[in-house]
Amino acid sequence: MLKQLLNDDCGFIISAELVLVATLCVIGLVVGLSEVQHSINAELNDVADAIGALNQSYFTSGFHKVDANGVIHAASYGSIFTDTADDCDNNQCDMSCDRPTPEAPKAP
Repeated sequence: MLKQLLNDDCGFIISAELVLVATLCVIGLVVGLSEVQHSINAELNDVADAIGALNQSYFTSGFHKVDANGVIHAASYGSIFTDTADDCDNNQCDMSCDRPTPEAPKAP
């Protein structure tokens, strides 16, 4: 029975194929998820650009009531707000991965 067990290799080829297929699947999955991450970052950057492009400036004029004698009885003053560009509006800030840099020795 021991001799038959040592000569039996029925499952070896299938196990080696499974390891190879699993390795290729994991490598493909890592590359695919990296591309998904870049796509999601690009889309979120587009959403941020769209929100940053909204102009929130406004202007309201005032009014007042003057009687026949020229006396002002009621007045409301107008208001104005001018929206300025923020730091990362219109894709000024880039969201991408930096290239790897080697470690340097620590300063004493």
